[in-house]
Amino acid sequence: MAGIIGFVPPRYGPDVVGGAEAVIAEAAHGLAERGYKVEILTTCAKDHYTWANHYAPGEEWVDNLCVRRFPVEIDPKAKNRDIIGHRILAGENVSLQDQQLWANDSLRSSELWHYISNNGERYRALVYAPYQFWTTYAVSQIYSHKSLLMPCLHDEPEAYLEIYKPVIEGAAGVWFLTDPERDLANKIFAVPNSSEVVGAAVDVPTSYDPVAFRSKFGINEPFLYFAGRREWGKGWTQLVEAFAKANVTDLKLVTSGVGEVTAPPEVLSRIVDIGFISDDDRNSAMAAAVAYVQPSDRESFSRTVLEAWLAGTPVIANGRSDVVAWHIDRSKAGFYYNTESEFVEAIRVFAENPVAAKELAQSGRQYVLQNYQWPTVLDNMERTLKAWFPEEQGG
Repeated sequence: MAGIIGFVPPRYGPDVVGGAEAVIAEAAHGLAERGYKVEILTTCAKDHYTWANHYAPGEEWVDNLCVRRFPVEIDPKAKNRDIIGHRILAGENVSLQDQQLWANDSLRSSELWHYISNNGERYRALVYAPYQFWTTYAVSQIYSHKSLLMPCLHDEPEAYLEIYKPVIEGAAGVWFLTDPERDLANKIFAVPNSSEVVGAAVDVPTSYDPVAFRSKFGINEPFLYFAGRREWGKGWTQLVEAFAKANVTDLKLVTSGVGEVTAPPEVLSRIVDIGFISDDDRNSAMAAAVAYVQPSDRESFSRTVLEAWLAGTPVIANGRSDVVAWHIDRSKAGFYYNTESEFVEAIRVFAENPVAAKELAQSGRQYVLQNYQWPTVLDNMERTLKAWFPEEQGG
């Protein structure tokens, strides 16, 4: 297995929260365990809001993987990004020059760029994810014949920008996580022939302890659970508004992850923020919940939905996410809504019928076990690596 497989995410670390970052980390470790030479090439950033340098630059070994970190340079005023970004989100026709200004006025790492420019021939393939960050937009085009994109594509205004056409269309290969993500990409781009839905996977916990979870965090009432970033783009605002309107007074909303917990005062007292927690605590929270809530409409895989099903918990999800609606249609283990009134009603129904809700979730675990385990995903990745990046291509 000659040549190094380099994974290039914008952030990497045990305390980094993000679906794309998690998939990258697990895929990298999985291929390394199968005998591949694997490196992580990333920045020193931890927080995707500030992109401040957090980790020390240089080389370190993390769980038997070589991690090379490079410092971030960023304009703290970010004028171009703020002004042009508002226009992009509003659906305005933004010139190519302004798109480039917007993309370059985020995190940048000239040392990462120069490292790959000077050392790219050492690598058999360079895997970039997700599509919208500078580490993919700028760096993946240096050695496009070695670039393997895992775009983690959502149906969002940024995906339609002209600057991303050469990123996707010029890649040597593309890994998609789900069928709906592939279909969206084919709608927007001339996707290379060397592309495939390789999928992603979630680990199966050995045990769950919902009683211990409740005791540890002092939660006695029934609750909905949301794990992830508390931000507008992930549907946090919509979740809080629907939870308030459902007005099930003995129902809590438990949330873990990062981001400020914002809500009207009358609702805030029924929200329990348990912050950044261990995987074991998250798994037990999933098992203890009446339902897991996924309000985001920007999902390319949605691993937390699958984690909920493994725990035997049903899902209430945003039907505007083609990926999550696809999962629910196939698994029959949850409910997706298309309007706020449907969201509110789903919360009430699940809260009032917890036994029926748990029964609904039973088919979800088998769905995950049959479709989203690492042996199958890694087999897909290995097969495409061998086909698209012959071993003699690496250094």
